[in-house]
This record gives sequence, structure tokens and C-alpha cells, in this order.
Amino acid sequence: MQWVETTGKSIEEAKGLALDQLGVGEDDTDFEILEEPRSGLFGRVKGEARVRARVRPTAVRPKLERRDRKKGRDGREEASREQGNREQDEQSAPTSRPDTVQSTHGGGGRQRRPQQQRRDVAPKTQREDSAVSAQQVGEEAKKFLSELVSAFGLVGTVDLREDGDDLELTVSGSDLGIMVGPRGNTLLAVQDLARVASQRRLGDHDTRLRVDVGGYRERRREALSRFAIQIADQVVASGEARSLEPMPSADRKVIHDVLTDHAGVVTRSEGDDPSRRVVIAPAND
Repeated sequence: MQWVETTGKSIEEAKGLALDQLGVGEDDTDFEILEEPRSGLFGRVKGEARVRARVRPTAVRPKLERRDRKKGRDGREEASREQGNREQDEQSAPTSRPDTVQSTHGGGGRQRRPQQQRRDVAPKTQREDSAVSAQQVGEEAKKFLSELVSAFGLVGTVDLREDGDDLELTVSGSDLGIMVGPRGNTLLAVQDLARVASQRRLGDHDTRLRVDVGGYRERRREALSRFAIQIADQVVASGEARSLEPMPSADRKVIHDVLTDHAGVVTRSEGDDPSRRVVIAPAND
């Protein structure tokens, strides 16, 4: 997973902006603090906090080899008894075997058996999982979404767009609202399922996968952009900060991106998911 770099008035603010860009919680993120604000005269703070962050890689589960479940405790005891019986039979067997050696001390005919060597079975080495390409992950997610559309009893097509490690899947059709849900909550669940069915199952940690249904995300982005600018203008006019309602990380990122170039305000995120929200404050606050 690639690193992102953010700055803010404090370490917490810079971390919050990084979490909004990555779209994950703090427990799933690795942070590197590059620079901390410095204290100046009269309690003023100089400089900005700068951090690097990335989604914490998760180890791929090794595929466990199938074991013979029919051999339980009784089976192991039976195998142990059979082994003991074989060793006893070998010790009591006639000494005229080809692998015996005559003793060189006199003619007593005493024979010596060579020491039986233990046979140790070398453990099987774990097969290393080969790296998967972004195209493989995208095709697996596309297959999953196509089957999910059919499971919903809907008719639609799934298109895949690749841009390096960025994968965007778009479901097109009519009457797809059930896959979006109120305020896009069902769409977020569908996206999470697609990630599990492709990225996690294939052991991929590099690609970024996003799902859109019926153009909902673009319409949502346009509406959020208008809303963010409207609230920002109100903040500039009143000089008072406004705290927005809790939003998912994708919506918070839209707010931050839209108001990045707005000269009169600054934005930050506060709280923990699912109650994390954007605060729009005057630039001089």
C-alpha cells in the first residue's frame, strides 16, 4: 500500500486527514511522524505537523493442509501399538538375515545386528503464494459483483476501470436503488464485500478498490460539493466554525478536497467512526 503524506496544525489533525484519505480506522493504519509543531514565544505554535500514513498490511493466511481426521486418539494409540509390535518382531526374528555381521571374536557364532536407523520425514514446506496483479483482483471483483446483481434479482452490467493500483467498478442498469440503500449505506457494504471477495481472498495489499452503482457516487459528490461551499460561505460570514453531521470517510474526503482551495476556511475531522465528522472553521481560527 502506498504512503500518503498530510500536514496539519497538530499531529492529531494531520493523522485525521490521513485517515480520511485512506478510508480506514486508526487501528488499521501505520503512521510515521515526519515533523512536529514547535512552541514559540507567548505560547504560539510555529510550523505544522507532518505525518506519513498507510493502510497496515495484513498477513496472508497460509492454506492449511488437509489432515486425515479419521485418525483420532484411538488411531494414534493403535499406530503406536503396531509400531511396538513390529520392533518386537524384528528383535525376535532369526539372525540369519543378509544384513547381519559375524563376530570376529572366536567361533562362537555370535551375531551383531546393525543399529536400525530412524527415518525422519521432512516436513512439507509451505507454498509461497505468488503475487497477484491488479487485473486479477479487478476481474475477481467484477465476477463477484455480476453474481451479486443476479442474486438481487436485478439486471445490470459491471464495468472495470484500471488506473495502476486504482480499481473502479461501476454497476450500470435500471432500478438499482436497492444496492445503494439510504445515504449509500448498502453501497458501502457491497464495496466491503467486493474487497473481501477479491483483495483479501487473493492476498492483495496494494490495490485500492472502489465500487459505484448507478452513478450514485458522482451525484453524491456534486451534492456534497455544493453543500460544502454553502457552509464554508456561512462560516466566513459568521466567523464561527460549523460541525457537520457524521459521514463515512469517502464523503469526508470530498468535503476536504472541495474546500482545500477555499481561502476563508480550513477543515479538520474530529471523533471516531462511525461518529467521525468534518469541522469547517475560519482560516484565522
